[in-house]
Amino acid sequence: MAEPNARLIQTLIEARQHHRFPPDVRASAPEFIEKVLALLFPHFSQRPDCSAAGVRSEVAVLEAVLTRVMDTLAPRYPVPSRDIPQRFMNTLPEIYEWLRQDADAIFQADPAARSVDEVILTYPGFYAIAIYRLAHALHGLGFPLLPRLLTELAHQRTGVDIHPGATIGRRFVIDHGTGVVIGETTVIGERVNIYQGVTLGALQVEKALADKKRHPTIEDDVVVYANATILGGDTVVGRGSIIAGNAFITQSIPPESMVTRRSEVRARQGKTEFDELEYHI
Repeated sequence: MAEPNARLIQTLIEARQHHRFPPDVRASAPEFIEKVLALLFPHFSQRPDCSAAGVRSEVAVLEAVLTRVMDTLAPRYPVPSRDIPQRFMNTLPEIYEWLRQDADAIFQADPAARSVDEVILTYPGFYAIAIYRLAHALHGLGFPLLPRLLTELAHQRTGVDIHPGATIGRRFVIDHGTGVVIGETTVIGERVNIYQGVTLGALQVEKALADKKRHPTIEDDVVVYANATILGGDTVVGRGSIIAGNAFITQSIPPESMVTRRSEVRARQGKTEFDELEYHI
């Protein structure tokens, strides 16, 4: 008598034998984030240890976690250098300084924020930015897979999807955050504020374009309001511009522009037309 589900079982056995993927890699992302954020910010630590010995111990544990994850991945994903964990640890002072500036920028931008500590502890935008900056550093060092796991963890927890390859300057603000998408080759300058639902994406999604700049450049001091969409690798939003909510942009915008959506509604041949894009310099 034939075994029930024999074909399914054999198919899955063969697939798993070819898979050989380390089973504990996915769990490494939340473990790493828990330890690194607790190291940088007491807000994320259950029992912050202020002694030199305690901090040294946390630093050593974090580096050991990175080394273990890298060793686990090495058989399947080539590692460019064995000293990546130490090089990453050397970037943490600068990452910490940038994150303090991000938190302060969010506090300054949001009248509802009562303190920088509140921003660090409770704001999903700050949490997503923190994970992005850590993932971006690992991405730049060539650490395999973990950067993507980190930013996907932030995506799951906050609704903010930032590719670790994106380049984002200092004092970055994400307000509310849900639905924000920032693509791999996006370049964002300093003191940029974006709101929920903003997409910085590609005009075309083709595998052949993987090595091309597919996502827009947002220059310094730009504000992008809720649900705006900005697409294309050649699209540049000039310094100091304001992009209104729901704008759909596929061409460059001059510096100091205000892009709006006209709300004129007119009926023609039984159809309703509305929302023409315009900008003012």
